[in-house]
Amino acid sequence: MLVDYLQRGVLAGVVAGLAYGLYVAFVANPLTEYVHDAGHDHAGHGHGHGHGAGDHSHAQEGAEHVVSETTTALVSVGSGVLWAILLGGLFAVALYLFEPALPGRDGLESYVLAGAGFLTVSATPWLVVPPAAPGADHLYGIDARIGIYVGLVVLGAAVSAAAILAYGRAAPRHPALGALAAAVPIVATAVVLPAVTPTVVTQPDVAGELVMAYQALAALSQAAIWVLIAGAFNRLQRRADPTVDAADADSHDQLTASP
Repeated sequence: MLVDYLQRGVLAGVVAGLAYGLYVAFVANPLTEYVHDAGHDHAGHGHGHGHGAGDHSHAQEGAEHVVSETTTALVSVGSGVLWAILLGGLFAVALYLFEPALPGRDGLESYVLAGAGFLTVSATPWLVVPPAAPGADHLYGIDARIGIYVGLVVLGAAVSAAAILAYGRAAPRHPALGALAAAVPIVATAVVLPAVTPTVVTQPDVAGELVMAYQALAALSQAAIWVLIAGAFNRLQRRADPTVDAADADSHDQLTASP
């Protein structure tokens, strides 16, 4: 059973990864290059360019730049696909283990888990260590940032679990009350965590609006990965076990036929 879930999760990750790869190739990479150029634009002011003998070297540098950009694009797209596959596998294992405890039915529990995954892996850590645009200055080294990220992932998992448990306790009274209860730990984390932690990433050479747009697109793209994984997993689940839908229909018919 776990193997079946894992296979569907990996396939769902492939679907999400291909879509994410297209995003990386046509949106993320060009935006990253634009932010990089914007951050270093001041360095080019006041400099002239020679002609003549330097034209050949400029053409060669241009060709090398194109090759370098192509290689970078392929690597980033491949990394994005592998990242989505990894998330798909983790999603499948988590769904197999915790599906009975997740609220929702008819596939909605998959989207609840996807939201919890996004909150755990991306949203909570990014409150302290946001996506860094090119030219960012980091207060801490890479090892410290990894340690901070792992700790925040644990915190995000705890917040997600608290939100799901709160919903489960309050929803029997009223669904709206359950949604409000689930929002309390999430909103509290979003308000308190940035206020009690230092700023660890700064962007002194890039306009604040551009940095916000860069980070917003990064967040939306990661949220889209989780949504695509949940949707593709549900589709694969229905195709692999169509009797589930038939059983639900029979159960519904029996309920409506009862006096």
